Amino acid sequence: MERAEVLQVLRDKAVEMLEVEADAVQEDKSFVADLEVDSLSLVEFTMELEDTLGIELPEEDLVDVTTIGAFVDVIMSKQRVASNTDG
Repeated sequence: MERAEVLQVLRDKAVEMLEVEADAVQEDKSFVADLEVDSLSLVEFTMELEDTLGIELPEEDLVDVTTIGAFVDVIMSKQRVASNTDG
């Protein structure tokens, strides 16, 4: 999955689950400061993304993630690892 596709999935889920406007979900935006997402909602959002994308996003990999772009980076790296172990 390409970066733009991952961002679109993230954007769609954010609109659905976090009740934010689609155009607010930009790579340089913060979940907490810009989108005003609380920690419980972010955990639920992460779990939904894991199910949707078929990957695991361990909490320790997300500790320093503050922006949507950083979240996309983690997802992209997990997808690369998954595709390397599947082949």
